[in-house]
Amino acid sequence: MGVRTGAEYLEGLRDARDVWLRGERVRDVTTRPGLARGAATMAALLDRQHDPALRDRLTVAGEDGGRYATSFLRPTTAHHLQQRGVAMYDWAIQSGGMLGRTGDYLNSSLMAFAAAADFFAAVRPEFGDNVRRYYHHVRDHDLVLTHTLVNPQVNRRLTAAGVPSPEVALHTVERNARGIVVRGARLLATLGPLSDEILVFPSTILKNDPSSAPYALAFALPTATPGMRFLCRDSYDEGKSGFDAPLSSRFEEMDAIVLFEDVLVPWERVFLVDDMPACNDVFVATSAVIHLMHQVACKNLAKAEFLVGLLCAMTRASERNELPQVQGMVAEAMWTAETMRALLRTAEAEATPDRWGTMTPSRTPLDTARNLFPRLYPRLVELVQLLGSSSLMATPCEADFANELAEDVQRYLQLAHADAQDRVALFRLAQDVAASGFGARQVLYERFFFGPPEMLAANYYRMYEKDPLVERVQAMLARAQGK
Repeated sequence: MGVRTGAEYLEGLRDARDVWLRGERVRDVTTRPGLARGAATMAALLDRQHDPALRDRLTVAGEDGGRYATSFLRPTTAHHLQQRGVAMYDWAIQSGGMLGRTGDYLNSSLMAFAAAADFFAAVRPEFGDNVRRYYHHVRDHDLVLTHTLVNPQVNRRLTAAGVPSPEVALHTVERNARGIVVRGARLLATLGPLSDEILVFPSTILKNDPSSAPYALAFALPTATPGMRFLCRDSYDEGKSGFDAPLSSRFEEMDAIVLFEDVLVPWERVFLVDDMPACNDVFVATSAVIHLMHQVACKNLAKAEFLVGLLCAMTRASERNELPQVQGMVAEAMWTAETMRALLRTAEAEATPDRWGTMTPSRTPLDTARNLFPRLYPRLVELVQLLGSSSLMATPCEADFANELAEDVQRYLQLAHADAQDRVALFRLAQDVAASGFGARQVLYERFFFGPPEMLAANYYRMYEKDPLVERVQAMLARAQGK
C-alpha cells in the first residue's frame, strides 16, 4: 500500500474498537460528534501525501520501489535528516502546531527502534525480528499510531521509588504459547480513538528487582483488539461551525485512558518483557527520544510562528501595531519563534550517526527546546489575552450575521481595517487559542506531555556537559592568582 489516502484511513477506523465518550459506547468514530471532525483532519493530512506538488516533500522512495511517508525514512545522511524535518514541519503548519500527535511523531520513534533492533535482540533474538517486522508493517500500510507510557498510581511515594501500583498499573498476568496476557490501565493515549494501532512502552524508571518484572513490557496492538477499551475525556469539539470554533472544530485529537482487561498480546507483537534495565534504557539507547524531540521541535516552531502571525493580525486590525509597547509584546513571541528555529537548525546541523548508524540530531539543542517551550508557550497565550482583551469576548456567533441583528452587528463591530465579519472571525480564532477549553488543553499539553517540568529540568542538568565549563572557571581563578 505504501501511502494511504484519507478515505482508506477513515475506512480503517470503522472497526470493533471499544471507545467510550460522554458515557456512551461509540459505534463509529468517523461519524460520532466530538470525534468525527478530528478524524477528518487526520485524513486530510494523509491526502496531502498524494498531492503531486508535495509528493517529493512528504513521501520518499523505498528500497522496494514503493513510496512511503517521509517520517518513516531512516536518515543516514544530513540530507535525509533535513528531509524529515521539512516533512514534519509541513504537517505541523497545517494545524498551526495545534496537533501534537500527528502520525509522524510515533513514526519517528518506531523508525529509531527498528534501526536499533539489535538492542531488542540482546534481550531475546526474536524481539529484534519483531521490531523490524512491525516497522515494515506500519510503514507499508501507512498506519497511524498512538502510544501510552504512564501507569496510573495509587501511592505516589511508592511510584516515585519505582514501585508501580499493582491495583491499577498495567502488568503481565500470564504467559502462554500464544503470547502474554496483560491487565491494568495506562495514561494517556492522545489520538487513541482515532489511531490504527497502539504502542505500549514504559516511560518511568523501574526498579531492577524481580518484583518489577511484570511491569517491564513493550508491545504493539491494533486499536480494535478485544479486551482493550478507550475511555475518552470530554470533547472540546462542541459541534460549532468552523467560523465559531476555527481550531476546536478541526483539531480535536482526543486523549483517552486505556484499559486492558486480560488482553492477549501475541508473541510476534512483543518487543520487551521482564527486562527492567532494557525497559529503562530503551528510549535513550535507541535514540528514539531524540527523534521524537526532532518532530516536536518542528511542531513547536510552527506553533510559535502561528502565534506570532495571530498577534500581528490582531494588532494590525486594531491599529495598535505601531505602538512601541505593543511592538515590544509581540517581539516576545517573535523571540520564542526564533529561539525554536535556532535550536532546531542547530540540532540538525550538528547531527551525527548514533551507534546504530542512524543520523541523529544533536540532543542538547532539542533538549533545550523541550525544556523551554513548556515555559514559553503559556506566555504566548497570555500575550493573546493581553492584546485581545475585551475583543476576545465581543465575538457574536456566525448566525448573528444572518439574522435580524445582522445590520447592527456589521455596523457596530467593524474596524478601520476589517469589516465586522472579518474582525469577529479573527478574534474568535484568538478566543479559541486563549479563552476556550481547547486552548486551555493546549497549555496543559505543552506543560506536561514530555513529563513533569522539574524532572525534565533535573535530567537536563545531569546530562549537560558541565565539567569543561567548571574547568574554565578554575583556570581563570588560577591565572588571577598567578598560578
